[in-house]
Amino acid sequence: MIDHASGNRLIVVEGPIGVGKTSFSKLLAQAFSAELLLEKIDENPFLPQFYQDLEKWAFQTQLFFLLARFRQLQDLAQQNLFSKTTVTDYFFQKDRIFAYLNLSEEELVLYEQVYKLLNPRIPRPDLVVFLCADTDRLLDRIRQRGRDYEKTIHPEYLASLNEAYNRFFFHYEESPLLVVQTGDIDFVRDPADLADLITQVNQMKQGKAYYHPVR
Repeated sequence: MIDHASGNRLIVVEGPIGVGKTSFSKLLAQAFSAELLLEKIDENPFLPQFYQDLEKWAFQTQLFFLLARFRQLQDLAQQNLFSKTTVTDYFFQKDRIFAYLNLSEEELVLYEQVYKLLNPRIPRPDLVVFLCADTDRLLDRIRQRGRDYEKTIHPEYLASLNEAYNRFFFHYEESPLLVVQTGDIDFVRDPADLADLITQVNQMKQGKAYYHPVR
């Protein structure tokens, strides 16, 4: 166990669908003896319909996620849990990645009005860990975990999402950022990989850093 996380009180783990952000968030929280805040993805009633018909259900799905993420983070701030390290597996600002990928121009106008009201009230992370992988690896991991509603994800959509994530974090400068290429590591099954990755997180203090271990 590590009793601290380099002074980071709020650590966000992010990445595209299937990259392993929830798995790593759990392991990181355990290592740091931290609070763990997980996104309640399965509580979104529109998600199965979204994967069946993106255009019809995108706005409902997006708005539900936006409000649910806001409520979770607001509750966390009000409970004053930041007196110790908190690890979460989602980043509020990433909501716009999905919005600009999925919504029509008319829907985006309304979405932006709501987003701009909520975003200033969200606590900023002390560190963001961006997990990335190529689209083929993401597809393999999605198939392995076998969620029914994810079976209809089109590779083209996942590739577009992956590109959007990479573009967003390439320009991200609001907090320290650790970019982790996960293609050649297995932090879930390999204790050495996990230990090395946690060390990288613990040493991260400012700026942007890239972690790309090669077998």
